[in-house]
Amino acid sequence: MKRFAATFLVLSWVIMGFSFAFLVPMAWDWLGEGGQNTRVWSWCFLFTLLSGTWLWLRTRHTSRELSVRDGFLLVTLVWVVLPFYAALPLLFVVHGISFTDAYFEAMSGLTATGATTLAGLDLLAPSVNIWRCFLQLIGGLGIMLLAVAVLPLLGLGGTQLYKAEMPGPMKEQRLTPRVAETARGLWGVYFVLSLACFLAYRWFGMSWPDAFMHMCTTVGLGGLSSHDQSFGYWNSPALEWTAVLFMTLAGVSFARYFLMWRLHSLQPLTRDAEVRAYAWVLVLSTVVITAMLLVNGVYPDFATALRQAAFQVVSVATTTGYATTDYLLWPTFVPVLLLFLGCFVSCAGSTGGGIKMVRMLVLVKLAQRELVRILHPRVVRPVTLGRVTVPPDVIWAVMAFMLIYGGVMVGLTMAMLATGLDVVTSFTAVVGSLNNIGPGMGKVGPSGNFGGLTNVQIWVCTLAMLLGRLELLSVLVLFTPQFWRR
Repeated sequence: MKRFAATFLVLSWVIMGFSFAFLVPMAWDWLGEGGQNTRVWSWCFLFTLLSGTWLWLRTRHTSRELSVRDGFLLVTLVWVVLPFYAALPLLFVVHGISFTDAYFEAMSGLTATGATTLAGLDLLAPSVNIWRCFLQLIGGLGIMLLAVAVLPLLGLGGTQLYKAEMPGPMKEQRLTPRVAETARGLWGVYFVLSLACFLAYRWFGMSWPDAFMHMCTTVGLGGLSSHDQSFGYWNSPALEWTAVLFMTLAGVSFARYFLMWRLHSLQPLTRDAEVRAYAWVLVLSTVVITAMLLVNGVYPDFATALRQAAFQVVSVATTTGYATTDYLLWPTFVPVLLLFLGCFVSCAGSTGGGIKMVRMLVLVKLAQRELVRILHPRVVRPVTLGRVTVPPDVIWAVMAFMLIYGGVMVGLTMAMLATGLDVVTSFTAVVGSLNNIGPGMGKVGPSGNFGGLTNVQIWVCTLAMLLGRLELLSVLVLFTPQFWRR
């Protein structure tokens, strides 16, 4: 306990801070549902607050700076512990739910995955749906990023947390000299985008509660919904195009928006190689799928085909996971392409999951260089992104990440197959969980959910969501002997 006292001290503050999140569904229950489940929400709030307070009392005299090991351990602990607290109200409010399913639901919310085991969402208590969606707003940019913003108040450094939590290979880049200032800036951008999305949804016809819930899951790129039909519930082109817009914006690094605001210029977006590639992939994929839908007669007119194609492409590619239709009924090429896009399209520093576009660009550039070197062995051709040369250590880190990513995906898929699940559902459930997409194919497609899986299969997917949210290395480093050596 003494060795990791600094870790547990910050964890106590995170738990205490997280307890106040229960006030949101509790307020809705009190005002909108006549206090039907207010006692459950209030007890969960008090239990979480007191747990954090007890841990703080045990560690409050710690003054040691956080080390690299502390940062990785803390981030993993946060994402393992908080879903436990988040699952508690589901156990008491949702009839017949098991702890396995409740923990899975909470992990899905906080990791902004959007997978669910629940059916009959329209019949759930509104406060439960509020909670499920609000978890995705909290988890979208990262709870630890919020903790970094307030770490100076605790007298502890936040650099190691920033490195452990921020997605993507370029973690050494800072937007401001102080890490806490960077974190506050990113959360400011997150808040502005969330407010704009909330008002837009309300303007185009959603109720206030639905606008709030779907704002949470759009900007957080989580995709949970309060309706079994997801976005198909409204059958509204205006709402669907609004969702496409904000999902696309949320799939871009929030650091780009912060720099745009500081520099009063669009250049951080227009000159960024990752953002340009992101936009081109979305546009080209939408064009290809629109053409396939028209050629195969899935939709009779161009406007409907374009709208449906654009929505599904952006939703899956940004790892949101909304659906307006069961795209598994489309030509087989389309759902396979969509799942592939969800593995890499979203930008590093966004709320999306997957391996991130910047890593894919580095791999493509590296492959191009090696092809040239086959013909010209002595040529000097550095790997570049835009006008920036990618350092060798970043290239090696990307290659190591991809090797581990592939190994983990194969390992988890084999674990699912060992339980007797079919190969399509096994593989796509792992892809959907590891990349924080949500829906896959087979039994876990957009018209189904994860509720038909066994407890063992649910826990495998839960592990995959955790690994994917923390980009594998932040968790797996805890299992190396070097981590535990003094």
